[in-house]
Amino acid sequence: MAKATARRRAPRRRHQPKELAGIIAPMTTPFTARGEIDEAAFRKQIRFLLDAGVHGIAVGGSTGEGHAIDAGEARRLMEVATTEVAGQVPVVAGVIVDSTRQAVARAQDLADLDVAALQITPVHYLFRPSDDNMLQHFRTVGRAAKAPIVIYNVVPWSYLSPALLIRILRQVPQVVGVKQSAGDLKLFADLMIGAPKSARIFSAVDALMYPSFALGAHGAIAAILTAAPHALVKLWDLTAAGEHDAARRLHEKLLILWNAMIDDNLPAAVKFALSEQGIPGGHPRAPMPPATPVQQRAIRAALKKLL
Repeated sequence: MAKATARRRAPRRRHQPKELAGIIAPMTTPFTARGEIDEAAFRKQIRFLLDAGVHGIAVGGSTGEGHAIDAGEARRLMEVATTEVAGQVPVVAGVIVDSTRQAVARAQDLADLDVAALQITPVHYLFRPSDDNMLQHFRTVGRAAKAPIVIYNVVPWSYLSPALLIRILRQVPQVVGVKQSAGDLKLFADLMIGAPKSARIFSAVDALMYPSFALGAHGAIAAILTAAPHALVKLWDLTAAGEHDAARRLHEKLLILWNAMIDDNLPAAVKFALSEQGIPGGHPRAPMPPATPVQQRAIRAALKKLL
């Protein structure tokens, strides 16, 4: 529930989140067999990701089954994450809701925590707002939020075109970046070319991390980062150093892992990949099924080639 004392913020000049760059791993949310959050496993995952050298973490996004957690759980996860991270890297908070009112409430509920940015999806329940209404949605949430906003462009029937994203980036100062999902690298490239120079464009094109980095992505927030954080940090470093032959070879191994993971139960597949590396992944929240035996075999084989 939003705090009654939270104050609306006046529009302010664009905040440049210089610390938001590189490998920002989207955490899973480990659940017990009863469907409760396993905080001990969650903390262990944070330490694993930090030890792997990630440049940030994201909590409560798609990989974290953010659609399936309530406001109280979202706040508790961020409390745990910001405490455990203790300022070592930025922490991004996922907001996956279906109205401006809900998004404002989530943003205000997190206002007292050390949140580097809010990763907010467009509203996505069946009926897509017009472009003008979508812009107004982010403008209203931005005015109410303390933290800057990264648009999480992921919902197929509510997907925002590069032109609309660029328009929002230019007109809403609190929106500082975009996490560009879906597999279309041309849309990513169009956004990279057209976005304001101050904006941060993050790739969530999991199958094409290396090409995204080569195109100048400011970083990535994508499920495969959490499944194989050491490899993705290495890929980021190789690309930045111009070692493209080695980066391409690593990309090919990562593509095998992605092909093993991608399905409608992707968060469960990431949890299994974590468990194979000694990190308790926990259960997915019902009705999402766990990784299938076929997925498990393929993920295990792909990880052996990476680790």
